[in-house]
Amino acid sequence: MITIPDADTRQLLQDAAQWRLLGLLFECPNEDWRRNVAALAEEAADPLLQSAARHALEEASEGLYHSIFGPGGPAAPREVSYSDSLQLGRLMYEVTACYRAFGFKPVTVEAPDHVSVEAGFLAYLRMKEAYARARSNPEQAAVAMEAARTFILEHLSLIAEPLAASLEGLGLAYLKEAGRALVARVSARGE
Repeated sequence: MITIPDADTRQLLQDAAQWRLLGLLFECPNEDWRRNVAALAEEAADPLLQSAARHALEEASEGLYHSIFGPGGPAAPREVSYSDSLQLGRLMYEVTACYRAFGFKPVTVEAPDHVSVEAGFLAYLRMKEAYARARSNPEQAAVAMEAARTFILEHLSLIAEPLAASLEGLGLAYLKEAGRALVARVSARGE
């Protein structure tokens, strides 16, 4: 039986929406993307993410995305770019093993270690935690919460600051704000 969400569960749902919006801001834009960004911006309740979403709807384009995040672009959106290890296979195995363990199946052309996919996974984990809480299952909620904390520490924390730094001087408000929001979320959740 599902109960009416308490304040903690509502906060988890809000957190999931914010992570999903953050992931979208690092995806290649298209018409569905625009609809999703606009819809989630209304739910975000985070001024920085809402501002990033507004700017994204004005500034973002597929060509711009590829010129920034594509080969030779000024910003590397994949975790492997920031890893001090040359073991790409191991990194990819770890990331995809996390996804499989929780049944996360991203629908994207991006690599599993892309920042948009990793942020999407955090949104998914927050939803799983909220659902477990709503079902009065504290054990499952704790597993999802710990998985999110660990994933941030072991994966997104490697990407956040260097990616945000590379986006600061590009002259695009939405990517600068998305980078700042990523750093803030990783810092807040990684402690």
